[in-house]
Formats: sequence, structure tokens, C-alpha cells
Amino acid sequence: MPMDAHDIEAMIKAAIPDAEVTIRDLAGDGDHYAATVISETFRGKSRVQQHQIVYQSLRGQMGGVLHALALQTGVPGA
Repeated sequence: MPMDAHDIEAMIKAAIPDAEVTIRDLAGDGDHYAATVISETFRGKSRVQQHQIVYQSLRGQMGGVLHALALQTGVPGA
């Protein structure tokens, strides 16, 4: 069963409460999403570390229920 964009956003915000999250369904199939996540939590962290934080927030859904997530991360004002 595909994952809903609202569920993805909720999981990210639960782990990163100050995050500004934008989710787009790339293929209309509920399996391929793009996410932009902006958070002060990411300040001073490498892009890889930022992405790891987001993937951890999805609690193992990547590669299973959530097939693909194109991810952009950053800090506010950057």
C-alpha cells in the first residue's frame, strides 16, 4: 500500500519539530515523492548528515512502503 504525503510530512515533523516540510508526489502513484525540508537542526551538518536525519525520521519506510524520496534539505535563510 502506498504511503500518503501527509504521513510522510507528519513523520518528519514528529522527529524534527521546527521543520518546514514540502512534499510533492512525483508520479501520482504514492510511491515516488520529492521532499524539501528546512530546519535549524541541520545547521553545521553536512548534506549527508541532514539527509540521514530525515531518513531516520521515516522509521524504516524507505525502500518498503515508500519506494523513492528525492530529498532537498537546508537551513532557514540559506
